[in-house]
Amino acid sequence: MKILVTGGAGFIGSHTVVELDKAGFEPVIIDNLYNSNRGVLEGIKKITGKDFPFYEIDCNDTQKVRELFEKEKFDGIIHFAAYKAVGESVEKPLNYYENNLISLMVLLRAAQEFKVPNFVFSSSCTVYGQPDEIPVTENTPRKPANSPYGNTKAIGEDIIRDYVHAKSGVKAISLRYFNPIGAHESALIGELPNGVPSNLVPFITQTAAGLRKSLTVFGSDYDTSDGTCIRDFIHVVDLAKAHVKALELLDAQTETDFYDVFNVGTGEGYTVLELINTFEEVNGVKLNYTIGPRREGDVEKIYAQSDKVNNVMKWYAEKTMANALRDAWNWQLKITTQQ
Repeated sequence: MKILVTGGAGFIGSHTVVELDKAGFEPVIIDNLYNSNRGVLEGIKKITGKDFPFYEIDCNDTQKVRELFEKEKFDGIIHFAAYKAVGESVEKPLNYYENNLISLMVLLRAAQEFKVPNFVFSSSCTVYGQPDEIPVTENTPRKPANSPYGNTKAIGEDIIRDYVHAKSGVKAISLRYFNPIGAHESALIGELPNGVPSNLVPFITQTAAGLRKSLTVFGSDYDTSDGTCIRDFIHVVDLAKAHVKALELLDAQTETDFYDVFNVGTGEGYTVLELINTFEEVNGVKLNYTIGPRREGDVEKIYAQSDKVNNVMKWYAEKTMANALRDAWNWQLKITTQQ
C-alpha cells in the first residue's frame, strides 16, 4: 500500500515514515519545510536504506496537491501537516484556522476525487480542554479548546466525521495524541524545531546543551503534587507505530463510512518537574530552569485512558519516559556537534 504522509519531514511524520517502511508500506512524503528541513530526509534514508519520494508541496495549494494525486496512486493518507504551537496560535489565530483547516479540506477533496479510501488524522488531546475527570476516555466530553490550535483539531475532527458520513468513500480515524517526546534510538532523526522551540523537551535539551540560558517552567501554582502541569508523555516511536496500526484497522473495515477516534497515550501522567528530574537523572545533566507565570492556553492536567487503543487497535506503549528523554538527549548531542 502506498501511503501519502503530509508533513513527513516533521517530528512525528519522519518517525512514522520509518515505521511505515518497517511494516511493509510505501511512504511518499510531502512537506513545505515550514517547520522542518531536508536534512531529515537523509536521516530517514540512513535508517531505512531507502530514498522515498519527496515533494516540496504546501497542502493548501489545491492545484499542486491535485497534480500529485494524478501522478501517484495512493491507498491511504496520514495527515500531519499543520501549525502546532499553542502559544503562537493564541497570538495568530487566523493563521492557524487558515492553514490547518484549508489543508485538511484540500486533502479530503483529493481523497474523494482520486478514490483514496483510508485517512488518518493527526488530532490532539487538546480537544478535551481541561477535563472534569482524568484519565480521559474517547467518551470524555470535548470542551471549548483552550487555544485556537486546539480548536482547529476539534473542528478538523468534525469536518472529517461529517465528510465520512456523507458517503464520501473515505474511511477515517482521528488519533488524539497526548505529548510526543524523544527521538529515534539511532539519533538520526528527532525533533528539530526552527527558531525557539514551542515544545518542552527540545527546550530542555537545548538548555542542557548550552544553546539557551535557562528553561522557564510555566506555572507552579496548579492543583498538582508539585504545582506544575501534568501531561501524558509518549515516545514518538510508539506514537509512530500507532499510525501503522490505524492504517491496518482502516484497511480491514468493510463499511465505507467508517469513522472512529482513539486516544494515543501511555495512560500515565507526570508533572513537568518530574519530567525535568527524570531528564537530569537518566542523562547525568543538571538543568538551569526558573519558575515563571502560567502560560495562556495551557491545560492544568490531562492524561489518557488507553483501553480502547489497546483493545481495538492492539497498540501498546512500549517505551518509558526515561527511554524518551535519553533518546532526545542523544539526538541533541548529535545535532549540536554537527553545528
